[in-house]
Amino acid sequence: MTEAYPKIAQLKSVAALRQRLDELGLELPLDDAVIKASDDSPLAKPVQVGPHHVSNRWCIHPMEGWDANRDGSPTELTLRRWRNFGLSGAKFIWGGEAAAVQRDGRANPNQTMAVRENLNGLRALLDALTSAHIESFGNTDGLLVGLQLTHSGRFCRPNSKELEPRIAYHHPLLDEKFGIDPSDESIVWTDSDLERLIDNYVTSAGLAQEAGFQFVDIKSCHGYLLHEFLSARTREGKFGGDFEGRTRLLRTIIGRVRDAYPELTVVVRLSIFDMPPFKTSREVGEPMDYSRLLPYDLGFGVNAADPLQSDLDEPLQLIGELQKLGVAALNISAGSPYYNPHMQRPAIFPPSDGYLPPEDPLVGVVRQIQAARRCQEAFPDLPMVGSGYSYLQDYLPHVAQAVVRNGWIDFIGLGRMVLSYPDLPADTLAGREMRRKLVCRTFSDCTTAPRNGIVSGCFPLDAHYKSLPEAAQLRAIKQDLK
Repeated sequence: MTEAYPKIAQLKSVAALRQRLDELGLELPLDDAVIKASDDSPLAKPVQVGPHHVSNRWCIHPMEGWDANRDGSPTELTLRRWRNFGLSGAKFIWGGEAAAVQRDGRANPNQTMAVRENLNGLRALLDALTSAHIESFGNTDGLLVGLQLTHSGRFCRPNSKELEPRIAYHHPLLDEKFGIDPSDESIVWTDSDLERLIDNYVTSAGLAQEAGFQFVDIKSCHGYLLHEFLSARTREGKFGGDFEGRTRLLRTIIGRVRDAYPELTVVVRLSIFDMPPFKTSREVGEPMDYSRLLPYDLGFGVNAADPLQSDLDEPLQLIGELQKLGVAALNISAGSPYYNPHMQRPAIFPPSDGYLPPEDPLVGVVRQIQAARRCQEAFPDLPMVGSGYSYLQDYLPHVAQAVVRNGWIDFIGLGRMVLSYPDLPADTLAGREMRRKLVCRTFSDCTTAPRNGIVSGCFPLDAHYKSLPEAAQLRAIKQDLK
């Protein structure tokens, strides 16, 4: 049960966290003190990303707020989040938002879109961020901002809370979990449909450049479409089967974008390992029964003999291919928030469509950090961003500083932590104490809310979201789950 795992807030010192890591047999560097920028902090050292000079090691992950207008343009909530990104002090804003390249590819009806009709909306997002950054830091020197481009594939909900999936292939466990008819071939992409999708990615990349973004991220993570294609071994045709076929869609999009817009930097957020889907329950999480599917050929970066373990041979091969294509940086992630959230987003408190943690969340944190370390060490000249740090809470800066200093990763990525405590990077670099009342405690409300048709934000800790009428609605939903 959850009570078996001590919460980070109960660990009152670096020594206590170090002891807990030792008890779990986990290797994770942890500095006793956090150094401010003026004292030669590792987190303040610059990095070159393609042609861009990035002046610190903090990165903001792209996030979906479920709060744009139906035409994909930003609302005040969307603009507020982007302003907070600008205030954060992070110098690498990785996509800021997951923007759909076509309407049917939205993960929710209120997702930002990278379409011609929303060009001014994209400009407004960028202006909100850069203006806030200038207000706080005087200029935009060393700031790198891009836009994440996506199609949600199996997890499309463009019109309501109901799934309208477009899939790479029929996955027996995911079909079962999400109520997809395994005989329905109408929702499987044809090769000709994919050619039109590739065109839309190229068009959206051009719009991002026109709006003023310095890079685009071709999103290939978390069970969304391009990530799903990486495991499409059972798919026939040129976009499935062997490694070359399964990676062709991603590689083609990157090549087309780079040919069309040579001055636009291209990066990729990549889930480098996965696991079978877990059952939704209010009990301790268990994987769906995959025994009949061994050897397991339905994941990317998965050990076929034991799919609860990773195998990074193919992911490392892909990273090498991406580097040859001119990809300037990678953001290393894992799994999916839809079907194995404990490995993708470690937390004590599960989202409404999740389950109680089957392991101490520190195990999931270290699993991601160590996997990213393997990738960074294999490609030391390719800048990489690590994920999974928010669960470390009060000790996030201590670990962040240590892993960067030790060369395990170039950049520290922040996601949900920025929703509650957007200026954590600025406070860390300035040598200010962390504001503990703002530290994300992984209550998972930022996931539970959108799963129930509510905007995403930190309802427990952000006063703005606390004051919204949706806060009471969310509390009622959580109460009913108990």
